[in-house]
Amino acid sequence: MKILSKNVFLSAAALMGATALNAQERPNIIMFLVDDMGLMDTSLPFIVDENGQPQRQPLNEWYRTPNMERLAEQGIRFSTFYAQSVSSPSRTSLMTGQNAARHRTTNWINAENNNRTPFGPHDWNWTGLKVNDHIYPQVLKENGYRTIHVGKAHFGCNNSEGANPTNLGFDVNIAGSAIGHPGSYHGENGYGWIKGQRARAVPDLEKYHRTPTFLSDALTLEAIQEIGKAVKDKQPFYLNMAHYAVHSPFETDERFIGNYPKGVKNDQARAFATLIEGMDKSLGDLMDKLEELGVAENTLIIFMGDNGGDAPLGGADEYGSSAPLRGKKGAEYEGGVRVPFIAGWAKPDVNNVFQKRYPIAQNCVQTQMATIMDIYPTVLSVAGIKTPEDHILDGGDLKKMFSGKADKKHRNDFLMHFPHEHRGSYFTTYRKGDWKLIYYYNPETDGVPTCKLYNLKKDPYEKQDAAKEQPQKVNELCKQMIKRLQEENATYPVDKNNRTLYPKMLK
Repeated sequence: MKILSKNVFLSAAALMGATALNAQERPNIIMFLVDDMGLMDTSLPFIVDENGQPQRQPLNEWYRTPNMERLAEQGIRFSTFYAQSVSSPSRTSLMTGQNAARHRTTNWINAENNNRTPFGPHDWNWTGLKVNDHIYPQVLKENGYRTIHVGKAHFGCNNSEGANPTNLGFDVNIAGSAIGHPGSYHGENGYGWIKGQRARAVPDLEKYHRTPTFLSDALTLEAIQEIGKAVKDKQPFYLNMAHYAVHSPFETDERFIGNYPKGVKNDQARAFATLIEGMDKSLGDLMDKLEELGVAENTLIIFMGDNGGDAPLGGADEYGSSAPLRGKKGAEYEGGVRVPFIAGWAKPDVNNVFQKRYPIAQNCVQTQMATIMDIYPTVLSVAGIKTPEDHILDGGDLKKMFSGKADKKHRNDFLMHFPHEHRGSYFTTYRKGDWKLIYYYNPETDGVPTCKLYNLKKDPYEKQDAAKEQPQKVNELCKQMIKRLQEENATYPVDKNNRTLYPKMLK
C-alpha cells in the first residue's frame, strides 16, 4: 500500500475540508443592524453626484469606519436606501417585509406604556410582533437554520409575545428584550444594572459586569461564540447582530476618544463618534472570525441602519447631523429615513457555489432606490427558500440590484406613515420616482391637511418646497399615497374630538 507523505496527507485533508465546506446546503447570513445610524455617520460616502459617483462630505472626514469601507470594497452599497423614521416600525418591517402602515407598529414602542401620543390612532400596534407573524427567521429555522439574535430587539412591549425573540422564531436570544436603548454602555456599570438607567438595563450579560468590556464588544463576543457553535455543529446560521449602538445615552468609548479632538465638535458629538467607531470594530471582528472559522466565503453580510441618524449635531429639520441631508431620526425629511446599506460576501470567491447563485458586485454603488421591506424576500432568496405563499410582502428580491444592475421591475415608490407625535408629527411621506410629497394631518390645530413637495433629483436636500408651483403633481402624488394607505389598511390620527382624520385630496 502506498504511504502518503505528510504534505500529501495534509493536502488531502484540506481538500476534504473544502469539499465538506462546499457541501453546506445553505449559506450563512448576518444582518448587521445599527441603531440610530444615519447615512452620514461614517467615513464611507453614500451621497453620489449626478453620475452616481460617491462624493465625500465633511461628516465623512469626521467619522472613522474602516471596516464599513472594507465591506463596501468587496460588496455593494446603496446610495438611496429607506427605512422607517424610528426603531420599532423599522424592526417590524425588517422582520415581516411589510410596511409600517400595514403592520401598524407605526411608532417606537415604549416598554411600559402605550405611547400612541395625544392624537395618535387608538388601534396602532403597540404590542408589536406576534408568534403567528411568521417572520423570516422563523422561515429560516423551519428550513434548517440556527437563528441567533444578539443585541437590541424592541419587537414588542413588556409581557408581550414579541418581548422575547425566542417566541418569534429565534433559537437563541442574547440581550434582546422590550427595551429600546441601554441603561449604560459600560461593563463597569453592568450596562445599567449597577449604574445608569435601571429600567433600560441590558439583560443576559452578567459575566461582563464590573469589567471594562464596552457593550458593543460584549455583544460581539457573544455573537462570535454562537457562530462558533453553529459552525462546529455544521449548521447554517442566521445572525441578527442588532447593536444598541449608536442610540443614546452618548457615553464615551475611551478607546477611541483620542481620534476626536476637543474643540472640533461638542463633547456629545465626540462621544457619539466613539460609539460609531466601536460599532465598526465589531463588524471587523466578526469578519475576521468568519475567516478564522473558514466560513467567510459561505457567509453573506448585510449592513444597515434602522432609521435616520441621531448625532447631536443640530435639530430635527436642520442640516446638521445628516448634512447635507435635512433632518434626523423621527423627522419627515430625508435625514430621518435614509440609512447606510451595504451587502457583501464576507470573502468574495467567484468559484463559491453560493456566490455563483447570488453574485454581488464588488466596490459598486447602486443608485436605484430600495427599502427595508426588501430584506425579507432577499434573505429567503439568498437562502434558496420560497417566501410563504400566504404572507403579504411590500418589498422585492434585490438579487438583480445586488449584481450592480438596474431592476426595472422593482417598485419605485416608498410610503412612510407616521400618525404620531415626534420630531416630525402626524405625517405621511410618499416618494414616487424623483418626487416626494409630505402630507401633514395637523390634528393639533384644525385637522385641515397641508403638504410640502420636493423634486429630489433637482433638490436632493429639500430646500425648495414646490407645492404651490406644482399643484397638479401634489394631487397626483396625493391620490397615489391615499391608494397605498388604503391597500395597506393604515390607521390614522384623530382630531380633538376623537374623529379619525382620513387622508384626502388637497384643494
